[in-house]
Amino acid sequence: MNKGSLKDSFIKHCEKNKFEKNNNQIEIINLLEDFIKPKNKIFNFFSNPNEKLCFYLHGGVGLGKTMILNHYFDYIDIPKQRFHFNKFMINFHDFRHTNKSNSINSFVQKLKRNKLIYLDELQVTNIVDAMILGKLFQTIFSENIKILISTNIKIDNLYKEGLQREQFLPFISIIKKNSIQKELIIDEDYRKVGSDKLQRAFSPINEKNTFKINQFFRELTKNSIKKETTINIKGRDLIIKEFYDGIAKFDFKQLCDENLGSEDYIKISSICKFIVIENIPFFSEENSNQQQRFITLIDILYEKKIYLMVSMEKSLDKIGSSKRLIESFKRTSSRIFELTSPATKIL
Repeated sequence: MNKGSLKDSFIKHCEKNKFEKNNNQIEIINLLEDFIKPKNKIFNFFSNPNEKLCFYLHGGVGLGKTMILNHYFDYIDIPKQRFHFNKFMINFHDFRHTNKSNSINSFVQKLKRNKLIYLDELQVTNIVDAMILGKLFQTIFSENIKILISTNIKIDNLYKEGLQREQFLPFISIIKKNSIQKELIIDEDYRKVGSDKLQRAFSPINEKNTFKINQFFRELTKNSIKKETTINIKGRDLIIKEFYDGIAKFDFKQLCDENLGSEDYIKISSICKFIVIENIPFFSEENSNQQQRFITLIDILYEKKIYLMVSMEKSLDKIGSSKRLIESFKRTSSRIFELTSPATKIL
């Protein structure tokens, strides 16, 4: 079946969903159409030795990077697989744990059935991933597997100021050599259009706002029974004390002061449909580890479409950040805005 050009398909998609579109988006769509191109109805991927194997799309928060790449991914009719980057790395570490020898090569062999891999929301935040990515991507490229990447960080700024970053530089070199790097530039954060205030984001933390949250939470859970719930992640127990049939309440410290990570947050998201997070602090250099966990948490809740109510020490535009996380946290703030927006139906 002839689906028409990618550009025509994208324009129809925007019109159908009443999405804004601009020339920069169309330029990216045109580049994507050339990224994997059919020839005589058969995809001829790698006849050109200078052909790029990675399309690296970066830009500010809320601009539609994921929307564009999702549309392309759904449009292109080839063997393919989509991952959130955090989940992709969890899958790799789990595989490596059970396959000690040649784990990178063996992992990539499992991916070989795909001609395209889409990694959404790439960010490198820990030294373990930083040390592995160069070899992992080099092996993927050696198998002529193409990669789509969405991120809000340009290649040269990945893992910026990270521990032992000099050992990460080979990955920078590999990804730059193999990538079409394009920035999506739009003036507005579309997630904020049409929302003039945050009905489920309260600041500062005081008695009045605590009362409002408790009142809302009681109303939301009035027909549910409180049941303390325990989830197990690789032998570790995480107890959710305030759990009402998929509605949960946490203190920020429960989620981000403890040594939790992507796997824990994915497990939480699998049993929750609405979450209240209280007492989110002002972020600075002193609590950058907690801020990093919070960024990971919000990324996962956003991906799973789990809406929020939050209380914060400062409003979103004044909540602060450690220096190394400023760019990543812009995305987090935008996502909190959307997840707490009155424009979203929560249940």
